[in-house]
Amino acid sequence: MVEQALADYGRYVGFRSAVLRYFNAAGADPEGRIGEWHEPETHAVPLAIQVALGQRSHFTIFGDDYDTRDGTAIRDYVHVLDLADAHVAALRRLLASGPSDSFNLGTGHGVSVKELIAGVERATGRPLPVQMAGRREGDAPILVADNSKAREVLGWTPRRDLDAILSSAWRWHQAQTSGR
Repeated sequence: MVEQALADYGRYVGFRSAVLRYFNAAGADPEGRIGEWHEPETHAVPLAIQVALGQRSHFTIFGDDYDTRDGTAIRDYVHVLDLADAHVAALRRLLASGPSDSFNLGTGHGVSVKELIAGVERATGRPLPVQMAGRREGDAPILVADNSKAREVLGWTPRRDLDAILSSAWRWHQAQTSGR
């Protein structure tokens, strides 16, 4: 709806905009100044880290019968600093009188839930207890960004991988737990 409103505003008033469609934003500032926190928490990366910190008893995997490489859902996780870079690129384009446009922002690479768990275990050095549950209604087996337009038009390329996402998130959550 917002994208349509922006398009209408552009058509009738000449307002230019850049629509940035995030996939799974995750990670934290490497300096530990800002990170991901929601109440209640619903995002996979912080939920898994809370398990590693002992704040939750287990991580729930919703469905292991998808037609994917390991049976679990696949998602595209993109580092928040890569998203910040995309914002700068989009603003520069608009400031240079570029036209309105929309862009998918993700790495273009999918990570399964089981691969995410293994990544969190690597980042934290701790095993994650998991519990299996049935699929959630409406969950797609695979959601991965086609970021080719952002690469071509904005010159944007995500530079941080899953390990960078998880290690930065781990450091931030540890600092919050220790009261820093």
